[in-house]
Amino acid sequence: MNAVDAHADVLIVGGGQAGAQTAFSLRAEGFEGSITIVDAGRQLPYERPPLTKAYMRNERDAADLMFRAPEYWEQHHITVVLEESIVSVDPASRTATAASGTLYEFGALVWAAGGHARRLPIADGIEGVLSVRVLEDADLLKSRLGQLRDVVVIGGGFIGLEAASVLRDSGARLTILEAMDRLLARVTSPPVSEYFAQLHRSHGADVRLNAVVEAIEQQDGRVSGVRLSGGEVIPADAVLVGIGLVPNVKPLADAGLAVSNGVDVDSEGRTSAHAIFAVGDCANRVSDFSRGARVRLESVPSAVESGKRVADAIMGRPLREESVPWFWSHQFDVKLQTAGLFNGYDDLIVRGEPGSGKFSVAYLCEGVVIAVDTVNNVRDFAQGKALVTARAVVDRDRLGDKDLSLKELIPVG
Repeated sequence: MNAVDAHADVLIVGGGQAGAQTAFSLRAEGFEGSITIVDAGRQLPYERPPLTKAYMRNERDAADLMFRAPEYWEQHHITVVLEESIVSVDPASRTATAASGTLYEFGALVWAAGGHARRLPIADGIEGVLSVRVLEDADLLKSRLGQLRDVVVIGGGFIGLEAASVLRDSGARLTILEAMDRLLARVTSPPVSEYFAQLHRSHGADVRLNAVVEAIEQQDGRVSGVRLSGGEVIPADAVLVGIGLVPNVKPLADAGLAVSNGVDVDSEGRTSAHAIFAVGDCANRVSDFSRGARVRLESVPSAVESGKRVADAIMGRPLREESVPWFWSHQFDVKLQTAGLFNGYDDLIVRGEPGSGKFSVAYLCEGVVIAVDTVNNVRDFAQGKALVTARAVVDRDRLGDKDLSLKELIPVG
């Protein structure tokens, strides 16, 4: 065995929301052992979600995205190693090897490496094909706002649509290409999908559904257009690819840990190797609200909660009750908020008129409210979240009455 270069009682791989929260919670709960965060990025731990929202709109700057001031880490004796990637893990010896060759020994390993933007192989090596996952990505796109004339966004999920709204506001001619038959198909229902398709169209975007991209056209190594399967070429001086996230789990898979869509973990966040935990976007677990299915939740609230739960497990504290998963998205002047997990619903009820720009959709499974989507409706979100928490069984007609407060449907006691 090679000589150990560094030891950490808790080694955290990844400085995103979940990794940082694990460190914050450990110190807040009185953990006195050594903590080291190893991150592949060049910046101290910072928020990612605003990159396609407030940051790209210049409503927040880079310093404002930082979780903590630089002095916090030293004051709380948390070592942060930047521009370092862990490439292999040995559960038996409790060691992890970095790309630099540094060998880290750990008491507990918390895998918080998140994921990377899914590649579009046909675009490899072509300048002007972009994604937004880290600060450098957002900076590159921001630097070109106002200069871009024709932009094609490939992918009609949250990342693509949020960036599309900023690009459209900057004056670019915009085409959104979605391979499925509706936008946001993996995360919401047809009424909400249709609303957002119309929203983007009303702002001048050309939204194409069932669109099959055949090739990225280029001129002198730079993108010039996107060719569809029917032969049409859409002009583009930039292409933004937002087709999902691939969990960064290869070192754990290579080490023999159970990996499916991410790293399989139990309710504590513990992997199939007792001393190794996983948190955030790369953790795949059965949620109290997923009706027995394994889910990988990509959201700030879930990242924060998973960090707290793993800190509790490391400290030997009782398992805390799980909160309802929730998510949000900002596009133009519209705020979408979701509480719960809609997968597997067998009934839905629309509250209000989508055309009004303020409405909600409630999802039920066997009569139980399992999730709500709310568009510009903060009251329904807060009260709908309480319905999901209570696993409420409600009357369909009352649930569909937009003038009735959802608070009246929350079970008492």
